[in-house]
Amino acid sequence: MKMKKGGVRKVSAKSIREAGRLVLGGGVIVYPTDTVYGLGCDPMNELAAERLFTIKGRGGKPVPVLCDGFDSASRLVRLSGVALRLAKEYWPGALTIVLPLRMGLPELIHQGSGTLAVRVPNSTTCLELISACGGYLIGTSANKSGKPACRTAHEALRSIGEEVDLILDGGRLSEKESTVVKVSGNRVELLRTGAVTFANLP
Repeated sequence: MKMKKGGVRKVSAKSIREAGRLVLGGGVIVYPTDTVYGLGCDPMNELAAERLFTIKGRGGKPVPVLCDGFDSASRLVRLSGVALRLAKEYWPGALTIVLPLRMGLPELIHQGSGTLAVRVPNSTTCLELISACGGYLIGTSANKSGKPACRTAHEALRSIGEEVDLILDGGRLSEKESTVVKVSGNRVELLRTGAVTFANLP
């Protein structure tokens, strides 16, 4: 489980800044969210995204993007109607919403769908990290595709540690993965069950 570059670092102001520099320089990191450990890079950097997809083993599937706030998210995707109400109700929080893209991103991220899964996490540490990365960070789970999500930095180290540039250790995360919904007009479609129950959604 030999690590490159930054290794495993406890979350601190210094390690968050270091992670931000790595991401802005094209690096791929593992980091704690408000749900499970995430695998991330700059979504605007196509080469970094290609590397992340290789690490994840995720061919042909889009990845979500975490945003550091409502304003950042609204620049990235079209938030209106039902989607806007959901975002105001559940962000920051564990609801990922698939919406039409506004900002151009590498096609690899959205797989040519014209939509993107976005979320604002409910974690001060995670939000500070995303801000240090320029406001956006890919937020797929830190594990090989098809394998269980990682809830500790050590689990992530065992799973993909040799392939990433830095692992930020935020302790054990015991929460469920986020709920994922797709909004088309006034229709809300459940794509993945998670921390937010569908019964609570409009």
